[in-house]
Amino acid sequence: MNKNSSVQLSRRSFLKSSILSACSFLFQPFQINIPIDIDLPTPIGKGRVTTTAIYRYQEPSFKSQRSGMIKRDELINLFDTITSPHGPAHNPRWYQISNGYIHSGYIQRVERSRLNIPPLSKIHASGQLGEICVPYSQSYRRVGTAWEPLYRLYFGSVHWITDVFKGSDRKTWYRLTDERMHANYIVPGVHVRPIPDRELTPLSKDVPSEQKQILVSIPEQRLIAYEGDTAVLQIPISSGIRLSKPPANGIPTETPIGRFRIGTKMPSKHMGEGNLTADIEAYELLGVPWVGFFHLDGYGLHGTYWHDNFGRRMSHGCINLPSFYAKWLYRWMEPVIGSGEWYRRGVGTVIEISG
Repeated sequence: MNKNSSVQLSRRSFLKSSILSACSFLFQPFQINIPIDIDLPTPIGKGRVTTTAIYRYQEPSFKSQRSGMIKRDELINLFDTITSPHGPAHNPRWYQISNGYIHSGYIQRVERSRLNIPPLSKIHASGQLGEICVPYSQSYRRVGTAWEPLYRLYFGSVHWITDVFKGSDRKTWYRLTDERMHANYIVPGVHVRPIPDRELTPLSKDVPSEQKQILVSIPEQRLIAYEGDTAVLQIPISSGIRLSKPPANGIPTETPIGRFRIGTKMPSKHMGEGNLTADIEAYELLGVPWVGFFHLDGYGLHGTYWHDNFGRRMSHGCINLPSFYAKWLYRWMEPVIGSGEWYRRGVGTVIEISG
C-alpha cells in the first residue's frame, strides 16, 4: 500500500417498580458445560459458532469429507490451531475439535468469558459502558404486564448501562438502553463487565492531528495507521461485499473509495435492519463496538464479534476490524470522545481508501 497515494442522546426515564417484581424467574447464571473427550489433550480454548451453521470436516480442508453440522451459538472445545496448507489463502486457520476440524471464519473465541462478580452498585449519570463478558446473554423487555425475551447479546459487544437495581431475587440487574431504537431491556449484572474510564483514554495525544492518517487497501484487505511516516498499526480487515444488484435501501454494499475523515465516533452502535425481535437469525447487530463513521451513508470502521474471517470482503460496506484493534484505533483516531459520551462529531482523522 502506498502511503502517499492520494446533545448527548436523550434517554427515557425509568420506572424501577415495574421490574423488581419480575426479575426472580429470569435470572439464570451463565454456565459453560461442554464434555471433554478423555483421549484428547486439554483444550486450548472455546469457540462460539457465529452464523446459522457451519460444517465439521474430517480434515482441515473445505474439500475434505463433511462429518456433521454445528449450529449457531453452540459452544465447542478447541484442541489445536492448525495453519492448513489447503487454505483458504486469506485465512488458513483451522481448529481441531473432538471429532474433526472446523474453519475459524465463523468461530468467536470465548475462553476468556466469565461471570463479572461483583457487578456495579451505581452508574454515571450519563450511563456506563459495559461489554458482555459471557458467550451470550438473553435480554428481556417489559411488554404490558409480561416479560418477553428480546435480543441475544454476544461476548465482546458493548452497551450502555443506564440503570442498576436489585431484583426480587436479590441479584443485581442492569437496564441497557439501545441508542438506535431507544428501547430498554434488562440483563443479569454478572453478564456485563463495566468498562473503566482508564481503558478509553486517548492514545498519542501529543501527535499533531495532521500527522495521523489511516490507509485502507481494498485489494489487499489491509489497514495501516500512520503517525507521520511511521506505521503504528497494520491489520487485516473485511470490507464490503459485491452484490449483483443494489440492495433494497439503495445504498451500495461495497466500501466507498476515496479520501474521507472520521466524522462521528460512537463506542456502541446498533447496526442492521432496526427491528425489535428475539429472532437470533435476524440481521440485528447489537452493541457493535468502537465505531468511527467516515461517510454520510453510514460507512465506518468498527469492531466485529460475528466473524473472524478477516482478509476477505464480508461486510455491507463498513470496514470490519478485530475488536481488540478496533478499540485501539478508536482511542487513537480523532475526534477525541469522552468516556461518558454516547457519540462525538467533528472533523477527525483522515482515512484514505484505495481500490
